[in-house]
Amino acid sequence: MNIVIIGGGIAGLCLALGLKQRGFACRVFESAPEVKELGVGITLLPHAMREFAALGVAARLQAVGIENLESVFFSRHGQFIYKEPRGRHAGYSHPELGVHRGKLHRILFEAALECLGADNVLTNHHCTGVTQDEHGVTVSFRETSGGGQLGAVRGDIAVACDGINSAVRRQFYPEEKLAFAGINTWRGVTRRKPFLSGRSYVRVGSIETGKMVIYPIVDDIDGEGNQLINWMAEIRRPDVAMNDWNRKGDLADFYELYRDWRFDWLDVAGMISRADQILEYPMVDKDPVAQWTFGRVTLMGDAAHPMYPRGSNGAAQGAIDARTLAELLQHAGDPLAALQAYQQARLEPTAKVVRTNREVPPDFINIKVEELTGGKPFDNIDDVISQEELRQISENYKRVAGFSLETPQR
Repeated sequence: MNIVIIGGGIAGLCLALGLKQRGFACRVFESAPEVKELGVGITLLPHAMREFAALGVAARLQAVGIENLESVFFSRHGQFIYKEPRGRHAGYSHPELGVHRGKLHRILFEAALECLGADNVLTNHHCTGVTQDEHGVTVSFRETSGGGQLGAVRGDIAVACDGINSAVRRQFYPEEKLAFAGINTWRGVTRRKPFLSGRSYVRVGSIETGKMVIYPIVDDIDGEGNQLINWMAEIRRPDVAMNDWNRKGDLADFYELYRDWRFDWLDVAGMISRADQILEYPMVDKDPVAQWTFGRVTLMGDAAHPMYPRGSNGAAQGAIDARTLAELLQHAGDPLAALQAYQQARLEPTAKVVRTNREVPPDFINIKVEELTGGKPFDNIDDVISQEELRQISENYKRVAGFSLETPQR
């Protein structure tokens, strides 16, 4: 069987590595002209690290990231709300890791080159369409850099891992739009001394009045004990245009929300004002669809289930997609049946994550406290809501996302 993988992001590279482990021939076609260590941070949850361990790259990731000790929630006034241990510190068999997204991509890309060979992992290939017949698929490409047409590629099946703006998904859902609910984000990285435990994943405030997610991704980046701190600012505003993810972020667009956020545990305003880099993004996803698999073509990762970047779950779901399809292809005699079984196994679980990330994400803890207090400071969090109620909010999300210790992991 010859499998064409369209897109060399997290899902596509995980699929390539998983297929190679099982003896399948595959080729990866990535749109980017070259793979660079771009972007900011990403958190890899235990169920994501489980998948990366199975692919043989977990040790490489741990060498370039920071293992999270705890997740801590604060109000926008800097008041403590809730804390819980994370990853191996919470009893999981795999760690929770903060890492630079570009380093994650680089490690997966280099692993794919090692396993498949350079002839089977090609960049500068932008997919322009897929056709199929009873014997296979034909995938058309053009050069991303110059726009020239490239030779069409034949395969038995094609898996579209080409992201939220998937050209393949657009073939089957031509009228579909991005879902934008007025939430814009700015992401940055800042070099500074460790805060709290030095391995804390922190959520402050809510999207209604200004929210920050903050965690370290590189330890001792300069030999002077400074970490590279990843942060993301989020705000929901009515009647605003979407941020442009192709443009650098401007501190002036959001600094006013956080200028007074100078807490005894972290000077947030100072941190964002001294950022090495700021990027802007819209908070967008797409409504879950009823079908991913169309004959010999299927969708995977963000092309199948683009979701809000809340709960650190996008990478995990893409990696689980990849392992699920690789296993089904290994055990099914008919590849078309395997594609249908993959859709049946993964479509509804990921749709639940998409809906939960919209409605009851992990930072619902902060939203709930803000509602109960009217956004005002409180004297004691236990007078507002019990720690057990807050723990249940956290556990409910883990169950939906598939990494609760209380239920079997998918």
